[in-house]
Amino acid sequence: MTFQEFKQTVELKELPKNVSQNLIALWYDANGDWDHAHEIVQETAGFEGDWIHAYLHRKEGDLGNASYWYSRVGKSRPKISLEEEWELLSKYLLGEN
Repeated sequence: MTFQEFKQTVELKELPKNVSQNLIALWYDANGDWDHAHEIVQETAGFEGDWIHAYLHRKEGDLGNASYWYSRVGKSRPKISLEEEWELLSKYLLGEN
């Protein structure tokens, strides 16, 4: 799946098939369901899940918690917009980084 195809599933509110749970979390976030996205990343350990976890807490406004999760993946809080980070994460997960 390409980023454009993934973005289209968001716009059409059609949950994509055959993608990672981390992409599903980003899909739910983009469709306004932060809680469901957060539930998913709490279950997906590792670099990708932790990075999304950081992004979600940044979006929530809990910057202390976000900083903790960013530190777990060796990153500092980004200076880009939330929309840009969502796109960066999505492209990374889709192999389009």
